[in-house]
Amino acid sequence: MGLEKAMGESFITTKINEAIRWCQKNSVWPQPMGISCCAIEMMAFASPRFDVSRFGSEVFRFSPRQADLMIVAGTTTYKMAHVVRKIYDQMPDPKWVIAMGVCTSSGGMYRTYSVVQGIDQFIPVDVYVGGCPPRPDNLLNALMMIQKKIEREGSKEHHQAQPIFIDQSTNISV
Repeated sequence: MGLEKAMGESFITTKINEAIRWCQKNSVWPQPMGISCCAIEMMAFASPRFDVSRFGSEVFRFSPRQADLMIVAGTTTYKMAHVVRKIYDQMPDPKWVIAMGVCTSSGGMYRTYSVVQGIDQFIPVDVYVGGCPPRPDNLLNALMMIQKKIEREGSKEHHQAQPIFIDQSTNISV
């Protein structure tokens, strides 16, 4: 009786898929792959100044079985590519990938036989963040793009969708 009186006639209705997408969107758990210098900016992204906890992603998961977002930050060599792919394969579906920095996205200034010229050669990338190194607020912007993608597409096969590109000039207010 007391609960009915407190709630009155109001109630919330939604579709189960929308509720699941809302939960996924607000609890993206990153798996950091800090391979090179971009990892310092990724650490700053998790600091209190940029406050990634607003987006539900403050806890970096170092076990791929507990993560659904891989942030690859830095120069990836062919020797390291096998490790990155193995960790990606161990992540449960649905999963998303952010390629952070120009070296991750295109090999950067390293045009050598040992450097992969873009991680999209061996794993699907959802958001590319340009810059050398990219600013932490651009990584926040990439996280928001992943959240919009989750909200829009949900758990369907996201690898068929077009990737998103973010450059250094992208401004967001944090």
